[in-house]
This record gives sequence, C-alpha cells and structure tokens, in this order.
Amino acid sequence: MAITEAAPGQEVPADRENLDWATFGVAVRDLAQAVVDSGFVPDLVVAVARGGLPPGGAMAYALGTKSVGTLNVEFYTGVDERLDEPQLLPPLLDTDALHGLSALVVDDVADTGETLALVQRLIAAHCAEARTAVLYAKPRSVVDPDYVWRRTDRWITFPWSAEPPVTAATGS
Repeated sequence: MAITEAAPGQEVPADRENLDWATFGVAVRDLAQAVVDSGFVPDLVVAVARGGLPPGGAMAYALGTKSVGTLNVEFYTGVDERLDEPQLLPPLLDTDALHGLSALVVDDVADTGETLALVQRLIAAHCAEARTAVLYAKPRSVVDPDYVWRRTDRWITFPWSAEPPVTAATGS
C-alpha cells in the first residue's frame, strides 16, 4: 500500500488524485501525442528535478528526443508547504549549449506554477523556442502550460513519491 508522508504537524489531504505507474504510461503517451499533433518538434527535453524527472525521461523516449537536460529546483518542503520562491540548485544546465534549439520543459505538476515559470523563463532566454508540458495543472497556477494531460485542484500522489525514502535496515 502506497503512502504519502506529511511534514511534522501536517495531515495528508484525503481528497487526492492518485497516479499509478500504468496510468503514468498512458498519460505520457497522451501528452507526447499532443506535442506531436501540435507540430512542435523539440530538439531537447528539459526535466525539472525532481518530480519532472520521470515524466521528462518518458517524454523524451516517447518523442524520440535524445537530448535531455535537467534543472534542479527546490520549492516544496512538505504537503502544501513551500519556500517563498523556487530556488535553482546545482548543478546547473549548460545554457550556452541551448542557442538555436527548441526545448520542451517537462514537470509533473504546475501547482502554483512558480517553478515551471522560473525554468521556462531561464530556458526561453537561451533557446529559439521553449514550451512547457506537465502531467497535471492546477487552476491557481501562474502559468498555463502549453501541454497538459489533466487539470485538477486536488493534491496529487505520484508513483515515484508515494513511498517514504528508503532508510538503512535495522538489525534485529
């Protein structure tokens, strides 16, 4: 049974969207099809770490895009708890290598949209064109992604973050 860890003193919302691995595969294929149908052909997929790593890698495969980069951003610190603004973390993407390319920025969710907006602005400043794709978008997002698989206002449990981190086994 999958669980979602809440920060100390917080409760996990009962009303939630649960994405499992099988549905994730369907979602990525649907999202990739929307990109293809729009006529956009990205030279590069940029996955927003950490939550955007699984969909970013899957989108790159689905689109046949071999160039994949990542940008590490910290924003959420717990269930609906976040920093004042998203922070880029090292290592940083070599933006000099992006000139003239078209990029697809991929994340798991545009919740507030602040993280996606930050990464999209950074990538767009160095690329010929930068579009965004997410599995989920929420109505409060400050950015409306170019490609969205599903819109929801619910908290989302993703299969890659449904379990707590693995810890060292205790001897008994």
